[in-house]
Amino acid sequence: MTDRDWTIDTVSWAEARDLLLAIRFEIFVHEQGVPAEMEEDADDPQALHLLVRTVPGGDPIATARLLPNGHIGRMAVRRQWRGRGIGSAMLAQLLSKARRKGLESVFLNAQCAAEAFYRRQGFRPEGAIFEDAGIPHRRMWRPLR
Repeated sequence: MTDRDWTIDTVSWAEARDLLLAIRFEIFVHEQGVPAEMEEDADDPQALHLLVRTVPGGDPIATARLLPNGHIGRMAVRRQWRGRGIGSAMLAQLLSKARRKGLESVFLNAQCAAEAFYRRQGFRPEGAIFEDAGIPHRRMWRPLR
């Protein structure tokens, strides 16, 4: 039993698409100005998706995904739920799942504003800063062994 007021579940794109997109659109499209047409892509059906929900109630509050090649992405936590360890918990779960899949490392394209968060989680920057959807990013990776 946990004293958290949220829980993390692994969900399929087919079963949870609308819930996952609602969170992603709220954060990426409405808050950050990412073009709506960029938010859903061909990688979604093959990705492993996490969905965080409130307990009790089951309201969707956060999401992240892991692609078969080790690419972590689409990490999004609704504003009122930030700062409660949800991002760290999702990342820990994705790292565990990547290890179980036999991956030796994972990578992500971190928004520069979140680079310090990922460094604290053991990720290392790689290469130059680049723009994606008008937002500065940096590629980061982490060994799993």
